Amino acid sequence: MAEQTPRTFNHFALVAFTADYWCEPPDARRGIVSGWIERLRAATDAVHLYQTFGVEAGTDLLAWSSVAGDDSTIPARFFTAFAEALAPCRRYAALRTALWGLTKPSQYTKTRSTQELDPLAPARAPYLVMYPFTKTSSWYQLPGEERSRMMMDHIKVGKQYGDITQLLLYSTGLQDQEFVVVYETDDLLRFSSLVTELRSTEGRPYTERDTPLHTGIHQPDLDALTRWL
Repeated sequence: MAEQTPRTFNHFALVAFTADYWCEPPDARRGIVSGWIERLRAATDAVHLYQTFGVEAGTDLLAWSSVAGDDSTIPARFFTAFAEALAPCRRYAALRTALWGLTKPSQYTKTRSTQELDPLAPARAPYLVMYPFTKTSSWYQLPGEERSRMMMDHIKVGKQYGDITQLLLYSTGLQDQEFVVVYETDDLLRFSSLVTELRSTEGRPYTERDTPLHTGIHQPDLDALTRWL
Protein backbone atom coordinates (compact mmCIF):
# COMPACT_ATOMS: atom_id res chain seq x y z
CA MET A 1 0.00 0.00 0.00
CA ALA A 2 1.34 3.46 -0.94
CA GLU A 3 2.48 5.63 1.96
CA GLN A 4 0.21 8.59 2.59
CA THR A 5 0.80 11.89 4.36
CA PRO A 6 0.33 11.41 8.13
CA ARG A 7 -2.40 13.52 9.71
CA THR A 8 -1.05 16.37 11.80
CA PHE A 9 -2.28 19.72 13.09
CA ASN A 10 0.22 22.58 12.68
CA HIS A 11 0.13 26.09 14.12
CA PHE A 12 2.48 29.02 13.45
CA ALA A 13 2.50 31.85 15.99
CA LEU A 14 4.41 35.03 15.17
CA VAL A 15 5.05 36.92 18.40
CA ALA A 16 6.35 40.41 19.16
CA PHE A 17 7.75 41.25 22.58
CA THR A 18 6.34 44.40 24.17
CA ALA A 19 8.08 47.39 25.73
CA ASP A 20 7.34 45.93 29.17
CA TYR A 21 9.30 42.83 28.20
CA TRP A 22 12.36 44.83 27.19
CA CYS A 23 12.26 46.77 30.46
CA GLU A 24 12.86 43.53 32.37
CA PRO A 25 16.43 42.37 33.18
CA PRO A 26 17.92 39.60 31.02
CA ASP A 27 17.28 36.81 33.53
CA ALA A 28 13.63 37.76 33.82
CA ARG A 29 13.28 37.89 30.03
CA ARG A 30 14.74 34.40 29.73
CA GLY A 31 12.30 33.17 32.36
CA ILE A 32 9.33 34.66 30.53
CA VAL A 33 10.24 33.02 27.22
CA SER A 34 11.30 29.67 28.64
CA GLY A 35 8.15 29.47 30.77
CA TRP A 36 5.92 30.08 27.76
CA ILE A 37 7.74 27.55 25.58
CA GLU A 38 7.79 24.88 28.30
CA ARG A 39 4.04 25.24 28.79
CA LEU A 40 3.49 25.06 25.03
CA ARG A 41 5.66 21.96 24.68
CA ALA A 42 3.70 20.21 27.41
CA ALA A 43 0.57 20.48 25.24
CA THR A 44 2.03 19.46 21.86
CA ASP A 45 4.08 16.74 20.18
CA ALA A 46 6.69 19.20 18.86
CA VAL A 47 7.55 22.90 19.10
CA HIS A 48 10.19 24.50 16.84
CA LEU A 49 11.48 28.04 17.37
CA TYR A 50 12.68 30.61 14.83
CA GLN A 51 14.08 34.12 15.05
CA THR A 52 12.14 36.58 12.89
CA PHE A 53 13.43 39.84 14.36
CA GLY A 54 15.59 41.54 11.73
CA VAL A 55 14.14 39.31 9.04
CA GLU A 56 10.90 41.27 9.31
CA ALA A 57 10.03 44.39 11.28
CA GLY A 58 6.87 43.41 13.11
CA THR A 59 7.77 40.27 15.07
CA ASP A 60 10.57 38.71 17.14
CA LEU A 61 9.84 35.02 17.29
CA LEU A 62 8.01 32.28 15.38
CA ALA A 63 6.79 29.24 17.31
CA TRP A 64 5.74 26.26 15.17
CA SER A 65 3.64 23.75 17.10
CA SER A 66 2.59 20.32 15.80
CA VAL A 67 0.23 17.65 17.09
CA ALA A 68 -0.08 14.23 15.44
CA GLY A 69 -3.35 12.39 14.85
CA ASP A 70 -6.72 12.72 13.16
CA ASP A 71 -8.82 13.23 16.30
CA SER A 72 -11.32 16.01 15.55
CA THR A 73 -10.80 17.45 19.04
CA ILE A 74 -7.11 18.24 18.48
CA PRO A 75 -7.60 21.84 17.26
CA ALA A 76 -9.90 22.75 20.16
CA ARG A 77 -7.54 21.20 22.70
CA PHE A 78 -4.54 22.94 21.17
CA PHE A 79 -6.11 26.39 21.11
CA THR A 80 -7.14 26.03 24.75
CA ALA A 81 -3.61 24.97 25.68
CA PHE A 82 -2.08 27.76 23.58
CA ALA A 83 -4.18 30.39 25.36
CA GLU A 84 -3.26 28.94 28.75
CA ALA A 85 0.44 28.85 27.84
CA LEU A 86 0.54 32.47 26.70
CA ALA A 87 -1.80 33.90 29.36
CA PRO A 88 0.85 34.43 32.10
CA CYS A 89 3.00 36.52 29.74
CA ARG A 90 0.42 38.42 27.67
CA ARG A 91 1.82 41.64 29.16
CA TYR A 92 5.15 40.82 27.57
CA ALA A 93 4.30 39.00 24.33
CA ALA A 94 1.77 40.01 21.67
CA LEU A 95 0.51 37.53 19.08
CA ARG A 96 0.82 39.35 15.74
CA THR A 97 -0.04 36.57 13.28
CA ALA A 98 -1.40 33.04 13.60
CA LEU A 99 -1.55 30.64 10.66
CA TRP A 100 -2.64 27.04 11.01
CA GLY A 101 -3.90 24.05 9.09
CA LEU A 102 -4.05 20.29 8.83
CA THR A 103 -2.31 17.77 6.62
CA LYS A 104 -4.08 15.28 4.38
CA PRO A 105 -3.17 13.18 1.32
CA SER A 106 -2.77 15.11 -1.93
CA GLN A 107 -5.54 14.85 -4.50
CA TYR A 108 -2.93 15.10 -7.28
CA THR A 109 -0.48 12.35 -6.32
CA LYS A 110 -1.10 8.81 -5.06
CA THR A 111 1.97 8.55 -2.83
CA ARG A 112 3.65 10.71 -0.23
CA SER A 113 6.37 12.92 -1.69
CA THR A 114 9.95 12.17 -0.70
CA GLN A 115 10.34 15.95 -0.24
CA GLU A 116 7.57 16.18 2.32
CA LEU A 117 9.02 17.46 5.57
CA ASP A 118 8.21 15.82 8.91
CA PRO A 119 6.85 18.42 11.37
CA LEU A 120 7.60 16.13 14.33
CA ALA A 121 11.28 15.52 13.52
CA PRO A 122 13.63 17.11 16.06
CA ALA A 123 16.24 18.10 13.45
CA ARG A 124 15.34 21.15 11.37
CA ALA A 125 16.94 22.98 8.44
CA PRO A 126 18.51 26.40 9.13
CA TYR A 127 15.71 28.32 7.40
CA LEU A 128 11.94 28.07 7.31
CA VAL A 129 9.73 29.95 4.85
CA MET A 130 5.98 29.96 5.47
CA TYR A 131 3.09 31.79 3.84
CA PRO A 132 -0.68 31.71 3.27
CA PHE A 133 -1.89 30.64 -0.17
CA THR A 134 -5.21 31.04 -1.99
CA LYS A 135 -6.27 29.95 -5.48
CA THR A 136 -8.59 32.00 -7.69
CA SER A 137 -12.25 31.06 -8.09
CA SER A 138 -11.61 30.27 -11.76
CA TRP A 139 -9.14 27.54 -10.73
CA TYR A 140 -11.92 25.52 -9.18
CA GLN A 141 -14.08 25.90 -12.30
CA LEU A 142 -11.48 24.10 -14.44
CA PRO A 143 -11.97 20.39 -15.19
CA GLY A 144 -10.20 18.14 -12.71
CA GLU A 145 -7.88 16.68 -15.32
CA GLU A 146 -6.78 20.18 -16.36
CA ARG A 147 -5.96 21.12 -12.78
CA SER A 148 -4.07 17.84 -12.32
CA ARG A 149 -2.02 18.46 -15.47
CA MET A 150 -0.94 21.91 -14.29
CA MET A 151 -0.19 20.68 -10.80
CA MET A 152 2.02 17.91 -12.17
CA ASP A 153 4.01 20.61 -14.00
CA HIS A 154 4.32 22.45 -10.69
CA ILE A 155 5.47 19.26 -8.92
CA LYS A 156 7.99 18.53 -11.69
CA VAL A 157 9.72 21.87 -11.04
CA GLY A 158 9.83 21.21 -7.31
CA LYS A 159 11.49 17.83 -7.83
CA GLN A 160 14.46 19.59 -9.42
CA TYR A 161 15.17 21.03 -5.96
CA GLY A 162 15.26 17.79 -4.00
CA ASP A 163 17.14 19.36 -1.09
CA ILE A 164 14.20 21.72 -0.33
CA THR A 165 11.39 20.11 1.63
CA GLN A 166 7.75 21.20 1.83
CA LEU A 167 4.63 20.77 3.92
CA LEU A 168 1.18 21.71 2.63
CA LEU A 169 -1.49 22.50 5.23
CA TYR A 170 -5.17 22.70 4.41
CA SER A 171 -7.18 25.56 5.91
CA THR A 172 -9.96 26.21 3.37
CA GLY A 173 -12.99 27.65 5.15
CA LEU A 174 -11.08 27.81 8.44
CA GLN A 175 -8.93 30.92 7.93
CA ASP A 176 -8.74 33.64 5.27
CA GLN A 177 -6.33 31.55 3.17
CA GLU A 178 -6.99 28.11 1.67
CA PHE A 179 -3.56 26.63 2.43
CA VAL A 180 -0.45 27.31 4.48
CA VAL A 181 2.70 26.44 2.52
CA VAL A 182 5.84 25.62 4.51
CA TYR A 183 9.37 25.09 3.18
CA GLU A 184 12.67 24.20 4.82
CA THR A 185 15.98 24.96 3.16
CA ASP A 186 19.71 25.23 3.80
CA ASP A 187 20.14 27.92 1.14
CA LEU A 188 17.88 30.97 0.80
CA LEU A 189 19.23 31.93 -2.62
CA ARG A 190 18.48 28.46 -3.95
CA PHE A 191 15.00 28.65 -2.48
CA SER A 192 14.49 31.99 -4.23
CA SER A 193 15.42 30.30 -7.51
CA LEU A 194 12.80 27.62 -6.87
CA VAL A 195 10.11 30.24 -6.29
CA THR A 196 11.14 32.09 -9.46
CA GLU A 197 10.72 28.90 -11.50
CA LEU A 198 7.42 28.04 -9.88
CA ARG A 199 6.05 31.47 -10.77
CA SER A 200 6.71 30.78 -14.45
CA THR A 201 4.56 27.64 -14.55
CA GLU A 202 1.22 27.53 -16.36
CA GLY A 203 -0.81 27.46 -13.16
CA ARG A 204 0.62 30.71 -11.78
CA PRO A 205 -2.23 32.98 -13.08
CA TYR A 206 -4.61 30.99 -10.89
CA THR A 207 -2.85 32.16 -7.72
CA GLU A 208 -4.94 34.80 -5.97
CA ARG A 209 -2.64 35.41 -2.99
CA ASP A 210 0.61 34.00 -1.63
CA THR A 211 1.74 36.76 0.71
CA PRO A 212 2.83 37.79 3.27
CA LEU A 213 5.82 35.49 3.37
CA HIS A 214 7.57 34.86 6.68
CA THR A 215 11.16 33.64 6.87
CA GLY A 216 12.59 32.33 10.13
CA ILE A 217 16.07 31.38 11.32
CA HIS A 218 15.97 28.16 13.30
CA GLN A 219 16.93 28.36 16.98
CA PRO A 220 17.82 24.77 17.96
CA ASP A 221 17.22 25.21 21.67
CA LEU A 222 16.24 27.76 24.28
CA ASP A 223 19.87 28.55 25.09
CA ALA A 224 20.47 29.67 21.48
CA LEU A 225 17.23 31.62 21.49
CA THR A 226 17.83 33.50 24.74
CA ARG A 227 21.27 34.70 23.67
CA TRP A 228 19.58 37.41 21.60
CA LEU A 229 16.49 37.85 23.76
